[in-house]
Amino acid sequence: MRAAPFLVVLGIAMTAPNAARAATPAWDQAEQVNIELSNFAFSPAALHLRQGKVYRLHFVNKGSGGHNYAARTFFSAAQIDPRDLGIVQKGAVNLGKGEARDVRLVPAAGTYKVKCTHFMHSAFGMKGSITVN
Repeated sequence: MRAAPFLVVLGIAMTAPNAARAATPAWDQAEQVNIELSNFAFSPAALHLRQGKVYRLHFVNKGSGGHNYAARTFFSAAQIDPRDLGIVQKGAVNLGKGEARDVRLVPAAGTYKVKCTHFMHSAFGMKGSITVN
């Protein structure tokens, strides 16, 4: 009778490494979603994603100056590819004029607000939302 608890613990210990490997997202198979930043607008302004799916958010700044895509709660709740962690700074992706950046992530369910934090940009309409179901 005493062997049964030992076998349960042994079984859990043997499957734990496999479970960790299975939880690693397939980053290279991410679905690309294009997000354009222009003078005082995001396109699309309302982004709809699926919870648990792997995405590559492809940000392109087509504006005449610098912009950012600030969604602190969204980025902090998402699982971000370790290679892309440095691109998200304080909950935002910053882009200079003409720049493009990619962030691979798995989003968490929720509704999130997005804005450009540059002076007066969100007041001029540079804001939006992300909905993850």
